[in-house]
Amino acid sequence: MGLRFIRLRFHRRIRRSQKQVEEMGSEAERQLERHFFDRFGNLLAVRRFILAWVGLLVLLAGSVLAQNLALNTYYQTLRTIPGGIYNEGVPGRFTNANPIYATSEADTAVSRLVFASLFTAGNQGTLQPELASGYSVNNIGTVYTVHLKPHLKWQDGQPLTSSDVVFTYKAIQNPDDQSPLQGSWESIGVSAPDPLTVVFTLPDPLASFPYSLTNGIVPKHLLASIPPVDLRSADFNTVHLVGAGPFALQALQVNSNGNPDNDKEQIALVPFAGFEGGKPKLDKFVVNVYASQAQLSNAFNNGQLTAMEAVNLPAQSVPTKPGVIDNSMILRAANMVFFKTTSGVLADTQVRQALVSGTNVPDIIKKLGYDTPQVREPLLYGQVAYDPAYAQAPYDQAAAQKLLTADGWTVDRRGIRTKAGQPLAFALSAADTPENHLVAGSLQKQWRALGVQLSLEYLGTVDFQNALTYHNYNAVLNGISIGIDPDVFVYWASSQASISATNDLNFSEYKNPDADSALEAGRTRLEPLLRTIKYQPFLQAWQQDAPALGLYQPRLLYLTNGLVYGLQTGPLVSSADRFNNVQNWEIRQAKVTD
Repeated sequence: MGLRFIRLRFHRRIRRSQKQVEEMGSEAERQLERHFFDRFGNLLAVRRFILAWVGLLVLLAGSVLAQNLALNTYYQTLRTIPGGIYNEGVPGRFTNANPIYATSEADTAVSRLVFASLFTAGNQGTLQPELASGYSVNNIGTVYTVHLKPHLKWQDGQPLTSSDVVFTYKAIQNPDDQSPLQGSWESIGVSAPDPLTVVFTLPDPLASFPYSLTNGIVPKHLLASIPPVDLRSADFNTVHLVGAGPFALQALQVNSNGNPDNDKEQIALVPFAGFEGGKPKLDKFVVNVYASQAQLSNAFNNGQLTAMEAVNLPAQSVPTKPGVIDNSMILRAANMVFFKTTSGVLADTQVRQALVSGTNVPDIIKKLGYDTPQVREPLLYGQVAYDPAYAQAPYDQAAAQKLLTADGWTVDRRGIRTKAGQPLAFALSAADTPENHLVAGSLQKQWRALGVQLSLEYLGTVDFQNALTYHNYNAVLNGISIGIDPDVFVYWASSQASISATNDLNFSEYKNPDADSALEAGRTRLEPLLRTIKYQPFLQAWQQDAPALGLYQPRLLYLTNGLVYGLQTGPLVSSADRFNNVQNWEIRQAKVTD
């Protein structure tokens, strides 16, 4: 009984539970029908209202996000940042970057980037210390003491001391080393009393001497073992360069297609962290050397180069391309026509005076296409001793005609002047460049109006250099570097007129004892006012004798694809001086938060 009772009770509980589940399910269905399905239609009815609120929330969120982004940009500015690879193109060939030999545009560019000097010629006409901290001079101007900065290093980590400086200048002085600088360092004593001091002893006072201390210094520990006669051809000069300048040599590559006129050389340089002016901000500097001007212009025009040094004027399409910046860097130099005063019709002083008076120099400068100062005397405007009272004769064609007539030159039926059966004719030699064609062509037309028969000779690089070396010309259109100091002794002193010495630069073969005395006196005085007085007889003699025709200060045309931040465009002593602050150049920009 008891067991049966228990089973019945268990079954009743199960049936009761099942009934409760069924009732709960029915109630859930009723509630779902009532509270969801019956109201779903109402939800559809208000969908536009809901969507509007959702859209408003999205719009508010987007506005807040945009405002935050705008405020973030508001507090940012576009600034230059370090980095980037600088590709510069130069014409010519790379042969020797050793600073005691480098002379070509390509060689001097690499040399200036790799090697450091005691001083550099600043844009404001002052010497700026680089390896040196300064110098002092004794009372009579014959002993210059240069002090080096401490802890100087070569790019291979070795210390740079005064012994390296002495070695450099002793190598320049040694004829066996064959340095083109040798003539400027004869009879100068160089010694090093301690590792940070160099003493230069001059036989006579020389006010311009400090400006001779701007050539690169070379490492004694790498070059002392090379025989002097072999130094010019040493591998050091090209593939094993080690200096103390802003950049160190990484690699040298020559690309050739079998045609030497289309060769391209690449000299890759990397920043030197130990440079005294500070580690450069560029990641790399590559000097691209092109054998032809056309190659160089095409590479720049195609965007392969950051900048190009245009010795000759490039095609008109290059500087006018959008984004190209034309930097005209005026050189502290003078383009002149040097008359050979020792032979031919140009030995006649009145003929030379007439040619000067009959030249419209401002008109020639106007045709150049860039602004540059006119050269009116053997010194540049602004230099110590420059005096407008001694400027060459201004343009006056009538005065020029009178000079020639008074000198016995009469005009024949062809319009050419003659004297004793000799025509007033001579040749003008010039380097074969577009700018020289423009200038020489203008001179030919202007002098033809005076009755002068001028023939033009345009010479290639080698032939022109030979003509200068051996004075093989009647007159020559040439540029001379004058620099900051007014010491122009090498260009006008009688002792510098020899054609037997290749370092003599008196291209006019000008000889005047009064000028010689004044040039000697002016260069041996240290006080600017006294120098000005001493130079006056030279300026007066130059004005009267007219050994040359002053034209204008030439420029370095430096084109860049976009801005190069930090590039200084002030007056330069030489084209390589554009690198005076290369460690500060930047070519990249980014937005940064203040």
